[in-house]
Amino acid sequence: MSAESNHSPANSLSEKAVVAPPLLAETKPSATRQFLAFLLNLALGLFLVDAAVSVLDDSAALCFNLHALLLLRLIIGLFAVLLAILVYLLMGLTPAIPKSIFGPLALFYLASQLIILPLVLIYFHQSQRLAWFASLSQLAFGLGMVFYARHNLKLAWPLMPLERLGSLRFTWRNFFGFFAANIFILLPLVLIYLFLCFAGLVSHFTEGFMTLHPSGFTMQAKKYVRADGKTIQLFPMAHVADGNFYEEISQTFPTNSLILMEGVTDEKKLLHQKINYQKMARSLGLSEQHEKFAPTRGEIVPADIDVSEFSTNTLALLNVIFRIHGGNLDADTIQKMMQLEAPDLPDQLLNDLLRKRNKHLLEQIQLHLPKTEHIVLPWGVAHMPELAREIQKVGFHPTETNDYVVIRFHGSGNSTVEKSKPAEKK
Repeated sequence: MSAESNHSPANSLSEKAVVAPPLLAETKPSATRQFLAFLLNLALGLFLVDAAVSVLDDSAALCFNLHALLLLRLIIGLFAVLLAILVYLLMGLTPAIPKSIFGPLALFYLASQLIILPLVLIYFHQSQRLAWFASLSQLAFGLGMVFYARHNLKLAWPLMPLERLGSLRFTWRNFFGFFAANIFILLPLVLIYLFLCFAGLVSHFTEGFMTLHPSGFTMQAKKYVRADGKTIQLFPMAHVADGNFYEEISQTFPTNSLILMEGVTDEKKLLHQKINYQKMARSLGLSEQHEKFAPTRGEIVPADIDVSEFSTNTLALLNVIFRIHGGNLDADTIQKMMQLEAPDLPDQLLNDLLRKRNKHLLEQIQLHLPKTEHIVLPWGVAHMPELAREIQKVGFHPTETNDYVVIRFHGSGNSTVEKSKPAEKK
């Protein structure tokens, strides 16, 4: 057979097929796509590193009372949060970013703070344990996102395969969908959650004496009776409120009652200036207590202490607060603020502003009880929980409650919400 016969048409086609370039050859990703992939992997990696460092730092604090990695933690955490926010905003500009991964990743920071903050306020003495649990939750969540992105838990770079990216092309559908989800879903949910949390905290710390409703704040006055017929009425007060609130509760005091009035004295002029709530009241369209609250029924007896009984640190802090409230935020005020370094200052404040005054008031109650049938206590709402507990220890029990609107958000009208409601006996 001749040489020419070896080069049949079929063989020629076969040779061409071997040397021809493939029709579906892989193309190299664009620089923009590679940079976006790097950015997303960096965000995911920083999230994990932030979580790991936080777990180690909180574990050391929990076991040894030592924040050894605090500075490193703050630096990494700052960059991790900023990068997470950047990636979240980029999701509205390009559909390439997997929203099922980086949406929850960015929102985790927001959600964790929204959840942990009220818990820390309520369980303050367990704050370190709560912080450790939050860090551990972040680490577990981050590992879960890596598993979801890779379909395995192999911690190798890149953490998220390039194939998970979608199209880089900007689309109005993606933009408006992202915008609408944040404005009409996420934002309302956050606001509702914040309202419910704040309402729960108000009710928790005042033990029901103050309540937040969508229409405004209400105070609950309670009447306590002892077996011998003696009565004590607790009227929670606020420095600013609707004017008719002060006028109405004044009309409910029995004419034969003894009103033990709140109001610290300053015989030695230890406070450099007196605080007033005029600016606040005017800006909110409310009235100040000292202007509108003037009971005309019953006998008024001062029952508060003098500021000379306060600790030196409390007096110093009050003077700084009064200076700032008066608009005197100058270099001298800032210097005085920096000098307040007492580690037990919060406990001193609580002791001076609440415990000492409550103790003195309870002594006044015992002093005046033999002389009167009705005692009225129109004191700040913060004093009410302890006063209620203490008077119940000496035989008083709640018989009825009256609810009053202190601050109304919308509309106007009578400040009473509900009156003469029987109280549950304890």
